[in-house]
Parts: sequence; C-alpha cells; structure tokens
Amino acid sequence: MDTRNKTVCLLYRNSGRFFSIERIFNQLENKLNKFVLINPWMAPEALASPVSIFKNIFAASKTKANVYHVTGDIHYVVLALPKKKTILTIHDCIFLHRSKGIKRVLLKWLFLKLPISRSQIVTTISEATKQDILNNINCKPEKIVVIPNPVDDKIFFTPAVFRANKPVILFIGNTTHKNLARAIPALQNIHCTINIIGKLADDMIALLKQYQIEFINEYNLSDEEMALRYTTSDMVLFPSTFEGFGLPVIESQKAGRPVITSNISPLKEVAGGAACLVDPLDINSIRNGVLKIINDKDYRNKLVEDGFKNASLYSADNIALQYLDCYKKILKN
Repeated sequence: MDTRNKTVCLLYRNSGRFFSIERIFNQLENKLNKFVLINPWMAPEALASPVSIFKNIFAASKTKANVYHVTGDIHYVVLALPKKKTILTIHDCIFLHRSKGIKRVLLKWLFLKLPISRSQIVTTISEATKQDILNNINCKPEKIVVIPNPVDDKIFFTPAVFRANKPVILFIGNTTHKNLARAIPALQNIHCTINIIGKLADDMIALLKQYQIEFINEYNLSDEEMALRYTTSDMVLFPSTFEGFGLPVIESQKAGRPVITSNISPLKEVAGGAACLVDPLDINSIRNGVLKIINDKDYRNKLVEDGFKNASLYSADNIALQYLDCYKKILKN
C-alpha cells in the first residue's frame, strides 16, 4: 500500500513542564515522515479542568487527517475523532493507582473506558500496561497492540574506565515511585557520588545529608545534556516501584553503562536479562546490587555487553515501522 500521500495527525497534549511523551514521538516523526505525511497537533490547554478538557476536545474536532493518533495523556480527545480512523496510545494507568473513590471512577470513565471504546486500535508500551488496562475495563485483548518506546537517537556510547574506588551513580527522577527515599540509605558508607536528575525536595536533601551521601542535583536538562550524563556516569540506579515502560533502562544499555533496576514488570522484561535486578522495596537488596556492580568486574562487563544487544531492539527505526503497521490497518479499513 502506497501511504506517502496519506496524512497522519499526531495529537499531543499541551505538555507544560512534562516532555517524556513528546520526546518519544518527536523522534518517531522523522522516521514516519518517510512513509506518511505527519501533521503534529498540540492541545491548546495544559490543565485537566472540565473547561480545559472541553476546549481540547473542541479543538481536536477541527483537525483533518486520514489517520488520527492520540499520542498519550489526553486520551479523552478521541471523543472528537472518527472511531474508524483513530489510534490511542496509553503509556500507563498510574492515574488510577493514585486515586480512589468517585475521583477514580471519573478518571477511569474519562481517560480509559470511553477513549478505548471510541478508538479503532489501542497501543501501549508494555505487556504490563496492557494487562493493567485489561484488569480495569472489559476490552478485547486483540484490540490492544504492544509497541515499546524507542531509545533516543541522541544517546551515545563513550568508553570509560569504571571508577570502582568512587563511582558516579546516575539516578533519574524525583517523584515518589522513583524510590529515592530507599536508594539513599542503600548507599550509606559506599564511597560514591550520586547524580540525581530532577529537582530535589527539602526532605530528600535532608535525607542525603543524614546518610552523608555526596550528591549532585541537576534538572531542566536538554536531551543532549541528558545523553552526556549517561556517559559521565559509571552506573545507573533505577529502582522504581512503578513504571509503564522504563526508558532509562535501555538508555543506560545503549550508553554502555551497567544498570540496576527493579525485579518487577515491565522493568525486568525491558531489561532483557541485561540488568542487575533488585527488590525495590528492600533497601539491602538495592545496596547489594550496587556493591555487586562495583566489586564484580566480569559481571559488570557482561551486563554492558548484553545491554548493547538488548538496546538495539528498541531503535527508533524499528518502533516507527510498528506504528506504521497500525496506520496501514486503519487506512486499509
């Protein structure tokens, strides 16, 4: 099927201070433009108030395309789009896990049940998220297609000698589920520097000082600066308690740095056997993982070698082709 004259509208949220979804699909745009005409659209409103939701739905109704792809977060805008031409990407269901009572019912209805019923195809980024969706709503499993996130093209490998005497440990994220509150005591009396990406709250700074952990705190980094932080680190610590996918795992692997992550889905599947898996709820387990990478050179090198192979599966070119298959199914119908 010749799709080069077909228009695909990628519908983005008004990102405000969050850019993770945009980073993923912006790099896919360049790949997909070889096969279809990509028309990016951004929601005019960033808030999730009833007025803002209505304005976004109304604005989305004015778009014109052969295929509509809602890239995430603003799931509700599919209500303004023709069902047979619409694809919805759901990155995770954390909004349900963080709410309860009537708020949870409303979120489930507006961000999950209605949008899925009004979409021809739903994509999600991991089998774990697909199962989470199926656990929450009645939906045919075959309607949900798993397409993982791509590793950023900007991530690069630079060879370096591992500084076992005082490694630099990269820690990405400052929200509660990133698990910094357990990672800090796990590093007590380990001679290291932890570079934390994401503005630290006062209680986390106090905890770092309490355990006498040498740290660096950086935030608002560009993609290029973030790529450089991987190469200037010795290892990556990502013991998250909840993820829809876990992009830092494969970014670490592509950069050639050993990574410690959680022995939970989807992180253990994304790691592909090329990460040190720990119990994120057990401080001693996290500590032992860090010490194993520091002290076991053969194990460390094996993680790096296997990590390169695993990261290659998540190239932007491969992921773009998987989305293109979904677009072709819509166009064919």
